[in-house]
Amino acid sequence: MNNLELKTRDLDVLWHPCTQMKDHETLPLIPIKKAHGIYLEDFEGNSYIDAISSWWVNMFGHTNTYINSKIKEQLDTLEHVILAGFTHEPVVRLSERLVKLTPPGLDKCFYSDNGSSAVEVALKMSYHAHLNDGKKDKNVFVSLKNSYHGETIGALSVGDVELYKDTYAPLLLKTLQTAVPYDMSIEAAKEAAKEFEFLCQKKADTLSAIILEPLIQGAGYMHMYHPEFLVLIRQICTKYNVHLIADEVMVGFGRTGKLFACEVANITPDFIVLSKGLTGGYLPLSVVVTSNEIYAKFYCDYNEHKAFLHSHSYTGNALACAAANATLDIFENENTIKNNEKIAAYMAEKLKTFESLPNVSTIRQTGMICVVELKGYKSEERIGLKIYQYCLGKGVLIRPLGHVVYFMPPYIITNKEIDIMMDTTYTAIKSLL
Repeated sequence: MNNLELKTRDLDVLWHPCTQMKDHETLPLIPIKKAHGIYLEDFEGNSYIDAISSWWVNMFGHTNTYINSKIKEQLDTLEHVILAGFTHEPVVRLSERLVKLTPPGLDKCFYSDNGSSAVEVALKMSYHAHLNDGKKDKNVFVSLKNSYHGETIGALSVGDVELYKDTYAPLLLKTLQTAVPYDMSIEAAKEAAKEFEFLCQKKADTLSAIILEPLIQGAGYMHMYHPEFLVLIRQICTKYNVHLIADEVMVGFGRTGKLFACEVANITPDFIVLSKGLTGGYLPLSVVVTSNEIYAKFYCDYNEHKAFLHSHSYTGNALACAAANATLDIFENENTIKNNEKIAAYMAEKLKTFESLPNVSTIRQTGMICVVELKGYKSEERIGLKIYQYCLGKGVLIRPLGHVVYFMPPYIITNKEIDIMMDTTYTAIKSLL
């Protein structure tokens, strides 16, 4: 097997996500043969630093020895069983741990397969909880401007990506958007919160929930804001009986400097949505963790018709739960959050070097996520693609969001590897001048 052979076979049968397939007439696919640690390796022995954690999922490196062993151990015992009417030890243990680790007051876990599906669960659960309270008109969801929550119909509906909204508008739920803080200042946080409260004053009787990505809007060009915004939104939601859904699919599991982003603001949402890093980047799994108060609204005799109506065939898959438990073991045993503080501090120093480049607009950082925003480029120039190609040629996988370059490496990255990752990107950006 070689790179060319696999690329040819791929293009005969595959349709890739987030890809204009015509690009691959000139832009080569990169076939990956194996991976270890932060490195991906192709069939010709070329290696690439995975600086984006393979779409933000890989926490502790590829083919992690410990996670591997726990999945293999589980494989010989139980691979999967229906979770309706049955249970198994890995999902119970994982749920016990998540209830302890998530903000206080989140007591029950409902599993699905991926981030978008979990967002759908939270939206339906919020609406249905209000319905079971006799509030049938609370069927409108609010999200932040510039937001992204996934690509199933419900998840797209609460997003604010213009391309998706223009294309799929006839299929989407009618939702409302409110301001996201324009920068990371506390003043911006207060100003945006005021807009949301004004909306609640006018429409609270129809609002089911607000869904937001705490602290960082991932696909929204890694826009960041002050934690005070979360504090204020929590207060407003409580005041007007509007649920708060925290979409921590991307920011959860240590990306922001805490295990969960909501911890930075010391708030408890009504629902927290988790996926991506939950299994360390190994297997699809997601979970919505909510309160006993919400759970109780669905607890009834069969003929009352209040039960929550949602299921997935692979809900609580035993192998995925084994990977998730192994991931949590590493967080606990290796003091990951504390160690990440040192890595983030080193990345912060390296990030400052980008300020000297005249085509850099701003730099910003929250925890283990660093961002370089460029200026002076039009979208049709596809500047991100040029940076991607340059860095890939130097052995670094960077996948910019348009004119925004970000670093989100696995937590096992070394200072030397950070140097390679960020110095290569610096040179790529400088070469555009």
